[in-house]
Amino acid sequence: MSAAKRVQQWATFARTWHIFDCKWQDPYESANIIKKYLMGLHKPIYHPMNDCGDVVVCINSRDIALRGDDWRQRAYFHHTGYPGGASWTLAWELHNKDPTMIIKKAVYRSMKGNLQRRHTMERLFVYPGGNIPEDILQNLSNQIRQIRRVPDRLDHIPEEEVKKFPKVMEYPEDYVLK
Repeated sequence: MSAAKRVQQWATFARTWHIFDCKWQDPYESANIIKKYLMGLHKPIYHPMNDCGDVVVCINSRDIALRGDDWRQRAYFHHTGYPGGASWTLAWELHNKDPTMIIKKAVYRSMKGNLQRRHTMERLFVYPGGNIPEDILQNLSNQIRQIRRVPDRLDHIPEEEVKKFPKVMEYPEDYVLK
């Protein structure tokens, strides 16, 4: 095998490091996308018996967005392994304890049927904020596109743009809210 072919083969099977911003994203929709990169489903060389997945770094997991009343209604199961060790924790309680856990559990659950998912989860790094260690930051080479666009906050929109925005009605100057 020539040196050029050998390098090409190494590049094909190399693990690429991807970054995903979880800000304002649904963790269960995001988990399906993250799963594709962790398992290597996005590569043409994918095979279920081949471990060709990449590394994914998730940031801003503190700012995830669950649908509807999921913060109050969704419960997560945990068992210590001892008799009477079963417990159910609501999503908002779990998120307050560990802001990375909901993303981890969503990705783990999305890989259902994958016998290697415990090993595959070792390539997932989740950070609650935007601070990433320098050694991991040096390895990043790709960004995974977000599912939803993050809306602009009203206090971040310039005043000129707010004044140009069309108004539905003009309130009189002596108008008072009761």
